[in-house]
Amino acid sequence: MADKWFESVAVAQRRAEKRLPKSVYGALIAGAEKGVSLADNLSAFAELGLAPHIADLPRERHMATTVMGQDLSMPVFISPTGVQAVHPDGEVAVARAAANRGLPMGLSSFASKSIEEVTAVNGQVFFQMYWSGDRDTMVQRLERARAAGAKGIILTLDWSSSNGRDWGSPWIPEKMDLKSMIKLAPEALSRPRWFWEFIKRAHIPPLQTPNMAVPGTTPPTFFGAYYEWMQSPLPTWDDIAWLIAQWNGQFLVKGVCRVDDARRVVDAGATALSVSNHGGNNLDGTPASIRVLPSIVAAVGGDVEIVLDGGIRRGSDVVKAVALGARAVMIGRAYLWGLAANGQAGVENVLDVLRGGIDATMTGIGKASLADLDPSDVIAPEGFFRTLGA
Repeated sequence: MADKWFESVAVAQRRAEKRLPKSVYGALIAGAEKGVSLADNLSAFAELGLAPHIADLPRERHMATTVMGQDLSMPVFISPTGVQAVHPDGEVAVARAAANRGLPMGLSSFASKSIEEVTAVNGQVFFQMYWSGDRDTMVQRLERARAAGAKGIILTLDWSSSNGRDWGSPWIPEKMDLKSMIKLAPEALSRPRWFWEFIKRAHIPPLQTPNMAVPGTTPPTFFGAYYEWMQSPLPTWDDIAWLIAQWNGQFLVKGVCRVDDARRVVDAGATALSVSNHGGNNLDGTPASIRVLPSIVAAVGGDVEIVLDGGIRRGSDVVKAVALGARAVMIGRAYLWGLAANGQAGVENVLDVLRGGIDATMTGIGKASLADLDPSDVIAPEGFFRTLGA
């Protein structure tokens, strides 16, 4: 493909689908059960309109902000996602792209690259954890993240109820041994450009999770790490408060959809929360994140930083979320499409698309800075918003 630049996230997704083996692409689509929440995350933003001005529009727009003590060039940062086998450089490519655009990166504990490799190329890393393993193991992971230079912790709590998909789940091997490679060979050979990226670097994805390893041991496979998480008792609010205290710094709890849960997050001592339904990968039927955002902002917006995760595909989505009270948004699938389409440059392309869209939207509604945005900029149909747990 002579021109690898793309003008929208939708184009990046189409290119990713053409480039990736079917099972890899299917793993990125993911979703749960019927896909109600997955679809609602996207369609909800389309239901929201904008209120434009036509004159005295700002000549310059300022979109810098801060989240968890870190400067952001725009109100967007990288959401942690697991093993990124869509490109040989994986999370390192994403981290470089984010750093080049002045943005932090959330790094998954299920990532394919170690936190040390990622902090070496981006000085604004938030390390993501699940409630997985015993307390000593979790403290060891916190201390490793601290030693590597992580600026904060993201605790993901909105991934506990996924129960299959009506369209079927892709086969993912436990490890890339000879048997697995033979089984995947027809898929890989059907996508020669993707396959060649790995072959020319003599790099076959090991499907390991180095950030879940006990020091001095071989990293577990993705399914080994997943098994540890599955076998771990679900956390209580006292457990969450204990983990926050162990870090004693910037700490974001991810997965809040209810007002009562948001208040408990504040009581537990977190400095930030993410309004999220795990990209539609958790309890299907959970409303889109944007639908519940205003109720959570109204309840705890003065006590904790609030970001939104789920359904962001264009700059106008970002502006809508900020106007409704989010400090910033996290993106997941959007940057993975870019990574699949064109590696680090593809991730940078996605970030540039979002920045351009934010700028154009702020111009259109006549707002010069993020602080000027407010709910009156957004047109919501009657009955759009949801208040849960009030």
